[in-house]
Amino acid sequence: MVLVYQTEKHARKPWEMSTEFTRLLPAPVPVTPHWKDVVKKHFSKCCTTSSLKQKFPISQWLPKYRFSYLRSDIIAGLTVTLTVIPQGLAYAKIARLPPQYGLYAAFMGCFVYCILGTAKDITLGPTAIMSLMTAAFGNSPVNNDPTYAILLAFFCGIIQLLMGFFNLGILVNFISYPVINSFTSAAAITISIGQVKNILGLKKIPRDFLKCVYYTFAKLGETNVWDLLLGVSCLVLVHFIKKLRSINWMDTDETIHWSQKIARNFFVVVWNCCKCSHSNISFSSILCNFSIHTKNVTRSTSEILSDIGPGFIIIPILGILETIAIGKAFARKNHYKLDPTQEFIALGAANVISSFCSSYPVAGSFSRTAINSQSGVKTPFGNIITGSAVLLALKTFTPVVKYIPAAALAAIIIHAVVGMIDTSIVMKLWRLKKIDLVIYVITFVMSLCIGIEYGILIGIAVSLITLLYPLSRPNIQIHQAATPVLYLELGLQFPAIDYFEDKFIDLLNTGDEPKAIIVDCQYIYKLDYTAIQCLFKLVSELNQRNTSLILSGLRPSVRNEIVNADITPLLFSSSVESAQELIMKS
Repeated sequence: MVLVYQTEKHARKPWEMSTEFTRLLPAPVPVTPHWKDVVKKHFSKCCTTSSLKQKFPISQWLPKYRFSYLRSDIIAGLTVTLTVIPQGLAYAKIARLPPQYGLYAAFMGCFVYCILGTAKDITLGPTAIMSLMTAAFGNSPVNNDPTYAILLAFFCGIIQLLMGFFNLGILVNFISYPVINSFTSAAAITISIGQVKNILGLKKIPRDFLKCVYYTFAKLGETNVWDLLLGVSCLVLVHFIKKLRSINWMDTDETIHWSQKIARNFFVVVWNCCKCSHSNISFSSILCNFSIHTKNVTRSTSEILSDIGPGFIIIPILGILETIAIGKAFARKNHYKLDPTQEFIALGAANVISSFCSSYPVAGSFSRTAINSQSGVKTPFGNIITGSAVLLALKTFTPVVKYIPAAALAAIIIHAVVGMIDTSIVMKLWRLKKIDLVIYVITFVMSLCIGIEYGILIGIAVSLITLLYPLSRPNIQIHQAATPVLYLELGLQFPAIDYFEDKFIDLLNTGDEPKAIIVDCQYIYKLDYTAIQCLFKLVSELNQRNTSLILSGLRPSVRNEIVNADITPLLFSSSVESAQELIMKS
């Protein structure tokens, strides 16, 4: 059946007068619901029990919590604590803040994420990327003033919460697996190389990857022998304890086997802490003395907005990308599901609430998440242990924590992250899809050369370009005959309009003018305004040439859109074959 929709002003051609043609009536106008009904329906969905459970994941895993999980969560939480305390103090220096603000950023996010987070491995707190970004955008005109950094945490949290409430977690689906894998490997290498200086006991090594590699080799002569021996011995010890897991201990006590499996990082840190506290050997330390900031400076809102500028947008997006990329990597590794939209809410709430505790922006930490996973954490309850221990350290344990050697901590971090470097994917991408390998290499190289915070953004941009390019240059097959046929294999969207028009006009300008041109539309699922305007233009051009345009295989919804647009004269057919047969008979 061939359907025609045209006005009475248009003179029909003889072959158009066939009884096979019938007039197509416009589709009825859909009834648009009132905005109050839409809001009421949305809030009714948000208030259901299942929706509340989804917004508070703790209500899903806490009723299933087992006592056997507690030992693993405690050990993992304490091990992460012994990592986050010296890291937090060091990261605060990177953010150009007094050292205690690194600890202020290390505890509240743990409590919030335990309630709202969906990944058992992620630990929120100060990170190298957030510290670098805070130094870049949250640097107050007053030296060591944390006001801008705290404001950044608050507004970053607000933006992340809004993205979560509007269900923008779907945007994370545009981060492809090669980008995540490349980012993970580059981050692992960057962190590992950055810890080599602590194993060697070197000072004043830049954080940039290329500069870090250069100055590390340039200063090899300044290596601290004791740091080197301690770092290497800790690496060997941690690896040896890990290998004990592969031995089948038939008659071994369960507690001993559990200790071998879970507590290796905890054991190494505590052992070195006790050893160094009773030793006269000088090891490198990353801790420093506290100082209380008591100055109060008033800045106007316009001055703050001008000083921070794009940091209000860049930092929350980077925090989300960092957290989601890490979360998806560990969720895939440990076989559980991550809810990106809920992660937006968890991270946003953590930043907002942490800002009231004088925290600067926090995100998921790659190194501490790796340590948390390696230490055998079972549930997000490990975050409660970490947050509580950091609070306790702020109050009482600072004199003890200073004995943690940087070399021992570096050994644990390197051992935790080196396993995240995936080299096997390179050959798989080469065999399966080379364009994905190009994306992988670009992300990897850019992450190492200019920083992982920019590398992942570049990788996402390149990935989106490869995703959108086929939409702008769809495969259009042209079948030259008495009645030419254009086959659209990927539909017709606004990025492809210019390309489609060029192909169409080239067809008209080659050879004799046909009686009609058929366009196979079976893969067109919807039309936007630009595509409809294109049809107007083409129909007008064809009408001047006394040539008809036939759209075949249109879906009813798309056909109704064209009819409602009142594009005349325009013909419709159920298939390309039916249109060709009818034209040949006429």
